[in-house]
Amino acid sequence: MAYYRSVGAVPPTRHTQHRDEEGNLYREELMGEEGFSSDSSLLYHCGVPSAIVDAQVWDLPDQTRTPNHPLKPRHLKLHTLFPQPGEGAGACPVEGRRLVLGNNDVRLSYVVTGTDPSPLYRNAIGDECVYVQSGSGTVETVFGVIAYREGDYVLIPRATDHRWVPAEASRLYAIEASSHIAPPKRYLSRYGQLLEHAPYCERDLHGPVETHLVDASDNADVEVLVKHRTGGQIVGSRLTYATHPFDVVGWDGCLYPYTFNIDDYMPITGKVHQPPPVHQVWEGHNFVVCNFLPRKVDYHPLAIPVPYYHSNVDSDEVMFYVGGDYEARKGSGINIGSVSLHPGGHAHGPQPSAIEASLGAEFFDESAVMVDTFAPLELGEGGLAAEDPAYAWTWAGRGPDADQQDGDGGPAVYSNS
Repeated sequence: MAYYRSVGAVPPTRHTQHRDEEGNLYREELMGEEGFSSDSSLLYHCGVPSAIVDAQVWDLPDQTRTPNHPLKPRHLKLHTLFPQPGEGAGACPVEGRRLVLGNNDVRLSYVVTGTDPSPLYRNAIGDECVYVQSGSGTVETVFGVIAYREGDYVLIPRATDHRWVPAEASRLYAIEASSHIAPPKRYLSRYGQLLEHAPYCERDLHGPVETHLVDASDNADVEVLVKHRTGGQIVGSRLTYATHPFDVVGWDGCLYPYTFNIDDYMPITGKVHQPPPVHQVWEGHNFVVCNFLPRKVDYHPLAIPVPYYHSNVDSDEVMFYVGGDYEARKGSGINIGSVSLHPGGHAHGPQPSAIEASLGAEFFDESAVMVDTFAPLELGEGGLAAEDPAYAWTWAGRGPDADQQDGDGGPAVYSNS
């Protein structure tokens, strides 16, 4: 996190006595990254934050991954994984997530929620960056409450106790890292401030403004679902605590959850087509996150606004299409709610007819969230369930099987219009 915050009641000097009006000592907790060597915050609890009274197994949703073999590009229709909002009860924001793609560095999941709150949840593997495709609500955390709305990224640091409280059905695209997620280093000063050339600044980041203090006199046991690793596998545990984790009267530091709305990102444009790194918004270990947003496009008189064909030599590219009309993919079946996977070792780019059709364009109305990974991605059960098998052949206009069916069960259509 790039800057300091102080919320609620904290003592003038860290690691010193901090008492309530009756003289009871608050318990200080340091939540810090990289073993006391990076960003941290100090939280002051009414109870003992380590007081567990039970531990049981939490059976996670299916985490199975299937290699992308034989190698081919994929089109995954995420809106087919859940009923449309309003057509069903909706899934739990945490336990209802379906794994779409993943590797050991990052996992991409999707869920369409109802309005029931999630259980208390802690991801002890890495930070979470959850993109809100639609919907609104709040996330209650040990640091306080943050509101979310359509277009928000919700950044939740590793091991933060929290729960999702949707105000309405919400489409959530969860980017779960095995590392921390932060602004790209090239946007930051040597002291961590976002620089003038960065496409957003600190005032665009919205953290908690007050604590979410529960009744400290309520000593009922509280269960927290914890996602963690053991033996190289992702597993879950149900930990029961003697006091509620939201018993924090105050905290200060540079580590906390926050939101950033995609509309506050300032796209960088140029005379000719700009490469994806100019659209980057976050980075983690072995992956990056980029925004593609409505913007003016290239202004060279001979510019070709859609992307040139490119080979992902070192990375897999995942594009989640969330709004507008994506010019380069017209005729491929890509639509709102689609995810495309273009793997390393495969050249990809626009549909052939899209190149001529884009000439002279001055503005693109399109929104997408891209994740580039530097290790191959595998398909989760949600990805396999949502796949359009006709997609890989759309550049050629024909596939290996004349009777091939598309993802909806009808005949494959190869349109370059």
